[in-house]
Amino acid sequence: MLGFEGLGKILIIVGVVILVLGLFFAFGGRIPWLGKLPGDILISKEGFTFYFPIVTFLLLSVILTLIVNLVLRFMGK
Repeated sequence: MLGFEGLGKILIIVGVVILVLGLFFAFGGRIPWLGKLPGDILISKEGFTFYFPIVTFLLLSVILTLIVNLVLRFMGK
């Protein structure tokens, strides 16, 4: 059974995740290199455009993994 302490930690983690996502959506368009890194796939033909920012996804995944690990260590889990 989850006590109040565990529930509080979960709410803090969810709040941090929502904060990070909110900051990303608010300021993500202002970061000039975001989505334009070497290795991001862009195929443009007449009437068709395919864009897959794989390197950007990998970089964001590493950054978010580090943030989550720091938060979990700080929370004492």
